[in-house]
Amino acid sequence: MKASPPSICNTQAHSSNSQPVSDKSTSSLIEKASCLGFVEIGFSRPGRPLFFDQFCSWISSGRHGEMGWLDRSVRLREDPVRLLDGGRTVVSLAYPYPPAKPLTEDGFSVARYTEPEKEDYHNRLRKLGRRVAKEITERYPGSKTRVCIDSAPIMERSFAYSSGIGFIGKNNMLIIPGHGSYVFLVEILVTVPLSYPKIEPMSSQCGSCKLCIDACPTGALDGAFSLNASRCLSYLTIEDPSAVGSETGKKMGKCFFGCDICQEVCPFNEGGSSERPALPSTKEILGMGEEGFSEVFGKTVFERAGLEKMKSNIRALRSAA
Repeated sequence: MKASPPSICNTQAHSSNSQPVSDKSTSSLIEKASCLGFVEIGFSRPGRPLFFDQFCSWISSGRHGEMGWLDRSVRLREDPVRLLDGGRTVVSLAYPYPPAKPLTEDGFSVARYTEPEKEDYHNRLRKLGRRVAKEITERYPGSKTRVCIDSAPIMERSFAYSSGIGFIGKNNMLIIPGHGSYVFLVEILVTVPLSYPKIEPMSSQCGSCKLCIDACPTGALDGAFSLNASRCLSYLTIEDPSAVGSETGKKMGKCFFGCDICQEVCPFNEGGSSERPALPSTKEILGMGEEGFSEVFGKTVFERAGLEKMKSNIRALRSAA
């Protein structure tokens, strides 16, 4: 953990006129996060996220595709206090996922974050986040917390960036120097005003590199820090309710769920060329009924997209092979 141990005020600190009070013993919060497998932890204040205006412009331009929930949750995203009344601190945590690419038995792939053999990461991260949050509520009775992952209406990358744990790459991913971008983000809203050293957001370390932009197969990355999600393969193969077309299939390579290309080419990510068997063959998936799909993928990230979406993706990819 690179973050310096924070200090926390007394149990009444979540009141509006309370002041942070130093307490060296709260380094246990960082120790707890590290023991649970988090690779970074940082702290910031709630309020209007640094990139909120850019987010609103992005929504207004319609570059979010059919992800209507993003439009509907703009007001909530403007201030995390709307998610936890009395929130005084945002704790940002980064949890790694394997850089090895998951493969089917016949050599096709899915995005790395899916971890096909494991329970949906939303459930796993929520449990881990609650264990970190418990460290605070046990030490400060009366305090409240809320664990947020990417399904919550919070701009997690903005707060992680504000906390100083990484910088935003030209591919719009949070990049942690020494680790890369293969991480999940967890934010914990806390009514205790943690006291921490003032940290300036990390400057971009991309320099003149634009490998991610050049490698994007659909042109979704149409400039530095600019993404048209409606053209992104991750959106098209997961979030888009319509079937993937043959032209898109030609750009998918061998990956039928999500896309990691802009991360694979990033110099900050290491070990991304390795592969590991993790799924049945695409032929088996195409032959599955709903019951069989539920048995194999029922508790994984594939459940939300559903069997028919997966089949559509595979057909589009295989027809282009």
